[in-house]
Amino acid sequence: MESKLTILTIDFEASCLPRHGLSYPIEVGVAGNGRAQSWLIRPHENWAGWHWSAEAERLHGLTLAQVEREGLSAETVFAELVAAAHGHRLVADSVIDQYWLETLADAAGQATPFMIDHVSLLLDEYGAGERRIMQAVGFADAQYPVRHRAASDALWLSALLDHLLDRRHQPPHIAAPSLTGKCLSNDL
Repeated sequence: MESKLTILTIDFEASCLPRHGLSYPIEVGVAGNGRAQSWLIRPHENWAGWHWSAEAERLHGLTLAQVEREGLSAETVFAELVAAAHGHRLVADSVIDQYWLETLADAAGQATPFMIDHVSLLLDEYGAGERRIMQAVGFADAQYPVRHRAASDALWLSALLDHLLDRRHQPPHIAAPSLTGKCLSNDL
């Protein structure tokens, strides 16, 4: 069953995993058609006292000082994310991404703008068996071996879905954040 909305994958990086304490989003990325866009999120005042883990920092390679210095406000990131997502079906590979979207929306003083589907829904919709899924994972791993940054993780999932759904796309492109954390291009 083909979705009427174009699929856009989404990924959040966070201050820690929820099992370590209250966590907040520090980066969000979206990808589709071989292109990605991401934003660093400056910690919002409502998140003061929430947890930052050294484990998460090692995983994504972003320091708290870097996120504070280069990140955009929650309000700005939220507005740009909503604009980029308009008219798309958002898909993630973790249900926790919905929590971080809700946390970002709350900090921006807005309602949650959309629901994020888990990739398993698409796998079911397209009747993807284990063999096709493993081939798609191998393809995505080969295309995007560096993980745990929002844009590359969103590109990885987009490549997996493109391979699984036999969609062709342009060569990969990540819109690089500027020194202020804002994307230099709006490719989506």
